[in-house]
Amino acid sequence: MTPIEFDGSPAPTLGVEWEFALTDKVTGDLSNSAAALFAAVAERHPERAGKIHKELLRNTVELVTGVCRTTGEAVADLTDTLGVVRVLTEELGVDLYGAGTHPFAEYSTQLLTEGHRYAELIERTQWWGRQMLIWGVHVHVGISHRDKVLPILDSLLNYYPHLLALSASSPMWAGQDTGYASNRAMMFQQLPTAGLPFQFRTWEEFEGFVADQKTTGIIDHLNEIRWDIRPSPHLGTIEVRVCDGMTNVAELQSIVALIHCLVVDLDRRFTAGETLPTMAPWLVQENKWRAARYGLDAIVILDGNCREELVTDDLHRLLEQLQPVARDLDCVDELAGIENIITGGASYQRQCKVYRETHSMRDVVASVVAELDVPANS
Repeated sequence: MTPIEFDGSPAPTLGVEWEFALTDKVTGDLSNSAAALFAAVAERHPERAGKIHKELLRNTVELVTGVCRTTGEAVADLTDTLGVVRVLTEELGVDLYGAGTHPFAEYSTQLLTEGHRYAELIERTQWWGRQMLIWGVHVHVGISHRDKVLPILDSLLNYYPHLLALSASSPMWAGQDTGYASNRAMMFQQLPTAGLPFQFRTWEEFEGFVADQKTTGIIDHLNEIRWDIRPSPHLGTIEVRVCDGMTNVAELQSIVALIHCLVVDLDRRFTAGETLPTMAPWLVQENKWRAARYGLDAIVILDGNCREELVTDDLHRLLEQLQPVARDLDCVDELAGIENIITGGASYQRQCKVYRETHSMRDVVASVVAELDVPANS
């Protein structure tokens, strides 16, 4: 069994990856124009190439930060790149669309990004792989030592429904209202290495799992484990991949701040000798479904004793608990924005309201696009 080295981060640094779909300005449908966008970036802004990534399909672009210390720094990094990209998308006649799914696009018209890795994924996963018209936000938080990673990851699963409910932005799929706040969460877990992580007691157990995956040909590389929360050993982080795509900067920064605070709080408690609270896998799984189905109206399971509460009520208590950590991480104002999501509603609710009022899924697309109020940079 080959050891997996964890390149620990000496500080709880932060990195954010924000996926966007490209939509046609006239029709609102997905646009397979990412290749043209990347070519324009390479020609006019080569210094930005490392912060604008390709994804599985040519309708998608991912913006990434460098290694940041605070939520404010990460968001400034992202918005700076966004401003550059907005100039190029305007010229190409496309918009950036930040929700977790597109309300009416058909998978059969989408083009695959060139590359052996993507072709192999589709060859293996077939119909389910071709269905992956989904977009999310991934947040990395630095961890100092590998022995902290799995205890923090397991305890972080207790807050899975909170993060999904707040970020849920994918209620519609292939022209239908699915009745789910996050249809993306349900779709993505159909891939063979996606979904909830297994809960390991030791790093050696995790190494054994990875060895089995490689021996049996399930994966070739560690990054092909696409769990909703996963270790990222080469970066020295825990990567939180729970969240749906986010439609505006205000909600993005609030949820990034919440994730940063949660991970650092659990890290500190573990370092102080506390046994971190966890729940059985079947309770974690139920919480994921409840949040995907009901969003901010979900009644979630709080602990191993099966106590239950409305997710927004538990969020109020959680925000108060995290105040000292937020002060240390310089994100008090950003974290406070979670209250705005609770009181004002999440993206899935706004999209459903537009559809109820207009009966037009193109209007839903337009409403999502309009929320990304970031000026273009020359």
